[in-house]
Amino acid sequence: MFRLLYCLYQLVVVLPVLFVTTLLTSVSTSLGCMFGDATFWSYWPGRLWSASLCRLLWLPVHVEGREHLQSGQSYVFVSNHQGAFDIFLVYGFLHRPFKWMLKQSLRRVPMVGIACEKAGFTFVDKSSPRAVAKTMIQARESLRDGSSMVIFPEGSRTYTGQVGEFKRGAFQLATQFRLPICPLTIDGSFEVLPRQRGFGFVTRHALRLVIHEPITDIGKSSEAIGQAMQQCRDTIVSALPPQHQDPA
Repeated sequence: MFRLLYCLYQLVVVLPVLFVTTLLTSVSTSLGCMFGDATFWSYWPGRLWSASLCRLLWLPVHVEGREHLQSGQSYVFVSNHQGAFDIFLVYGFLHRPFKWMLKQSLRRVPMVGIACEKAGFTFVDKSSPRAVAKTMIQARESLRDGSSMVIFPEGSRTYTGQVGEFKRGAFQLATQFRLPICPLTIDGSFEVLPRQRGFGFVTRHALRLVIHEPITDIGKSSEAIGQAMQQCRDTIVSALPPQHQDPA
């Protein structure tokens, strides 16, 4: 009975509110970044929108490890990618201004794509080697002004809840700008809305964000970057429940 009522609540209450708040967030972000303080408008409307949606859906949220972040320090945040609610969890509850590295397909979402573009987020274009190189240049420009960045190094959401293999881009950016890499573990997003369910009804489940101790002083050699990738992945996996850890 609760599941039925919860789905009805999402349809009658959450969906209309989500439509209106997404429109308002997109417009305020776009206009604010065009005519105001881009640092403020690229972050705060999205943070409020994300946190409000989680609260509206009665999703319990627990955050661990904020003490690992230093005030005024920029980071390359690297996270596992469990589901669609990863964005809402990180945006709403990391409590740290940053820019996203996002899939190219999000650029085509009405209003949202324009807002992300005006906010200076980086869209990953893997259509050709030249496009990939252009993506990396855009990411470098975002980091050059002292911003932090959040990247999902798996490249796409998991189908199983387990963490996939990491790609090197985030780690190459961190070494180039001598920035700490901060691993983030997302837990619960797979249960709320897994990839195979598309954009259907969500399941009420606790969301957990673990901010790990940053990894610093990464060497620029291919071997050093590979070691940092493995260390980061192992750290993220270690905070997941057994069913989402690597099989023995």
